[in-house]
Amino acid sequence: MANKELYAVVTFHTTTGAMHMEKVAKESGAAGRLIPVPRVISAGCGLSWREPIDNKEWIVKLIEENEIDMDEVYELEL
Repeated sequence: MANKELYAVVTFHTTTGAMHMEKVAKESGAAGRLIPVPRVISAGCGLSWREPIDNKEWIVKLIEENEIDMDEVYELEL
């Protein structure tokens, strides 16, 4: 079994919010990517953004500055 790492996982109310996040994050040079929502949580649209935990504060600020429609931010081992 592979070693699990800690990530910031952002969930979204809508697919539109997830797609907006992907666009903004990629333009800003984020290290993360869109993934299916992990089974341990549930979210409205089924997509989430996974970002290395070291970037959590930066990614939350990016979300706020760009008014991205997000649901929650979790810290999960994936």
